[in-house]
Amino acid sequence: MKKSIKNIFTIPLLSTLLFIGNISAQEVTYTKSSFKVWGNCDMCKSKIEKATKQIDGVKSAKWNVVSQKMFVKFNEKETSIDEIQATIAGTGYDTEKHKAKDEDYNNLHHCCKYDRE
Repeated sequence: MKKSIKNIFTIPLLSTLLFIGNISAQEVTYTKSSFKVWGNCDMCKSKIEKATKQIDGVKSAKWNVVSQKMFVKFNEKETSIDEIQATIAGTGYDTEKHKAKDEDYNNLHHCCKYDRE
């Protein structure tokens, strides 16, 4: 009798643990993308990358000062390219899809003020 009671509790417990293990083992798929962000210097690089990395779903963000290209890796279930570019524009830097507000651009350090189109 004791043996069958033990099996009644053990089987559901093991099933639950296996199920939870399968959920946590699912991998997140990241999308890679690149786009232009206007800026000038290493201070720009720091601000652009920091703002981007604070967005939920962004795994990595690298901005190249010379090419002015931003390379991002992100989870499309949590954010989008549009949201990423809008966030960057909110810090004062124009992107391919979003132009920074004049007020945000004017608040940039003098060395960070790039030629605007």
